[in-house]
Amino acid sequence: MRFDIITIFPEFFNGIFSHGVVKRAIANGLVDVQTHDLRNFTHDKHRTVDDRPFGGGEGMVLKPEPLMEAVESMGLAAKRERDASREQVILLSAQGAKFTQSVARELAGLERLVLLCGRYEGVDERVNELACDRELSIGDYVLSGGELGAAVIVDATMRLLPGVLGNEASSTFESFGRADEEFAGDEDGSPRSTHGAGGLLDYPHYTRPAEFRGLAVPEVLAGGDHAAIRRWRRERALEKTLRNRPDLLEKAELSREDREILAWLKSAR
Repeated sequence: MRFDIITIFPEFFNGIFSHGVVKRAIANGLVDVQTHDLRNFTHDKHRTVDDRPFGGGEGMVLKPEPLMEAVESMGLAAKRERDASREQVILLSAQGAKFTQSVARELAGLERLVLLCGRYEGVDERVNELACDRELSIGDYVLSGGELGAAVIVDATMRLLPGVLGNEASSTFESFGRADEEFAGDEDGSPRSTHGAGGLLDYPHYTRPAEFRGLAVPEVLAGGDHAAIRRWRRERALEKTLRNRPDLLEKAELSREDREILAWLKSAR
């Protein structure tokens, strides 16, 4: 998969993509990440990329000419002719739809993704209308620019690609992951000790030592009973979701047993 990032700060990404999973994926040829300096698509001696907003108001707006030239230099089909199941252009903006794990899974099915990093007060809306397939935001807050959002989208999407993670299940059994019905049991036929998240937060994790500063690992995790571990982990996932992100419960795929556990958790508060 190829990622192209159009930005006025291409050097911003040098450190971010030089570590960990992203670095290995690039080195192994599983992904290609290219940054493009928006100022290279200007034609004045000051390399101007912004101007004052029509209608007045504070701040500056990124101009349409250099952005459109940058997108058109990517060799993509025009928006009306583009196969959005293969390649997409995305504008990073505080006005965009929220980027989620399900969106990351969708994007991971593409061959190419071009990310436009907004700056200042935003981007001339005509760029959005003429070139972009969608507009995304990584959260309900405002950043100085789209660079952090682009890095988040690359990381979250890339790690879902085959071969990127050492263990493919790492991107399955985690927060916001898929429901149980979407995959089978363990390959060796033994019962799985965990549930698919089905839109919930992940359960708590523990490792050695078994006791640390007076706190012991829950006994059930050391008992070897897969069914008991599975039940405990589901309860803790529901508990953590109820405590930290109760909004997720509205759309989560919950069984009758899940709802009974939630009712008990709420009554015990």
